[in-house]
Amino acid sequence: MVIGTIADTITRSVESVTDTLTSPFTEPVIRLGVTGLARAGKTVFITSLVANLLDRGRMPQLVAEAEGRILAAYLQPQPDDTMPRFDYETHLGALTAHVPHWPDSTRAVSQLRLSLKLRPTGLLAGVSGARNIHLDIVDYPGEWLLDLRLMDKSYTEWAEETLARIATRPGGADYVAMARAEDSARRFEEPRAKALAAQYTEALHMARNAGFSDCTPGRFLLPGEKEGSPALTFAPLPRIDQPPRQSLWREMERRFEAYKAQIVKPFFRDHFSRIDRQVVLVDALGAIHSGPAAMEDLRRTMAEILGAFRPGGNAFLSQLLRGRRVEKILFAATKADHLHHAQHGRLTAIMEALTRDARDRARFAGAETGAMAIAALRATVEQSLPHNGRQLDCVRGTLLQDDGTRGREAAFYPGELPEDPGRLLGPARDGAERWLDGDYAIMRFAPAALTLKPGEGPPHIRLDRAAQFLFGDRL
Repeated sequence: MVIGTIADTITRSVESVTDTLTSPFTEPVIRLGVTGLARAGKTVFITSLVANLLDRGRMPQLVAEAEGRILAAYLQPQPDDTMPRFDYETHLGALTAHVPHWPDSTRAVSQLRLSLKLRPTGLLAGVSGARNIHLDIVDYPGEWLLDLRLMDKSYTEWAEETLARIATRPGGADYVAMARAEDSARRFEEPRAKALAAQYTEALHMARNAGFSDCTPGRFLLPGEKEGSPALTFAPLPRIDQPPRQSLWREMERRFEAYKAQIVKPFFRDHFSRIDRQVVLVDALGAIHSGPAAMEDLRRTMAEILGAFRPGGNAFLSQLLRGRRVEKILFAATKADHLHHAQHGRLTAIMEALTRDARDRARFAGAETGAMAIAALRATVEQSLPHNGRQLDCVRGTLLQDDGTRGREAAFYPGELPEDPGRLLGPARDGAERWLDGDYAIMRFAPAALTLKPGEGPPHIRLDRAAQFLFGDRL
């Protein structure tokens, strides 16, 4: 195991150094990681970003476009033949159909390569031809990202932390009672393990549906082709002294270690460790709507997620010694179109406060971080309506029914976010059960029907600013 780990590290370091040496003489590549937890809008973000880079009429804040230096953009076959391609055309078709609908969410790792042809700048602008740069977008579930924290934990540590954390969550008390009633020193039997894993998985789904973010192992929520395998058939059990060999507890411990070695580690080695820039999409409005407990859980999750990013500058020596590291990280609060623009500044401030611990750690390690409120696809329009003698800043859109069908069009006022983020984060840290001075509502909107002019991508909010932050310096 140790030799394998060293070999993996050396291999990745050599790849990083090779990229550094050859990139001045070849066509440079930016690997952009896109992740986020459930319902954060990863698929829509990538689809709209690519569409707006292909047709850049709505990208004035992307400096290279504003200066007229982007001559062309086009999709190319992805460089990794073993990784699924991000199904851009199908997802764009869902958003631009006569009756548009939201595309299917991210359930596995996928990739897409977008190539940009750029007019040269600087001293060689008059004598050199156009240059190409490739943007490799890697889409992966945020639930899998959380698993990287398990690499430094033993089964005992993870089980104790998990049992304590889920006890007060929806569905958690039932599982904790089941686990504590189990005699884990008895000889292992597969049906008992399957029953425990199924009950624990159900508790994870209930917690996620209630707005909680920290739900590990992530593959229990998105198992993919591993569903039903022993590596996904374990659950946390209370600690016992000197568990016997071939006992239930010992087998759960063994499967936990197998999960780390056979699922988590390959994901880090093959995909995550090669990322240069990263955007983390966050449904902050959903967490606020779910209440203080969900808000505090999201804050802790954001701080813990950062440890997986290996942030820092990609200087030659640091790559040689440590492998490639993420240079820029953007924390983006999605669904800004659910608020009137007058509240976007407050949502950004909440996002900055929510990710303060994570961003401070990244900056200390040498990475550049940012936070902003965005909407990758604008699904609403703004409207002011009279109410009790004053004007309410609302948004209007087509409501999305629980069964996924389109409902009626309606104007919606979500409530007023506080100017001071501490009015939300303070009660959340203190364990408040509900917000004392506000009721923050949220609605689900269907995508609006689009009529795009030639050269225009889908309407958005600050997607061009996000693109400029993430890779504008390399264009």
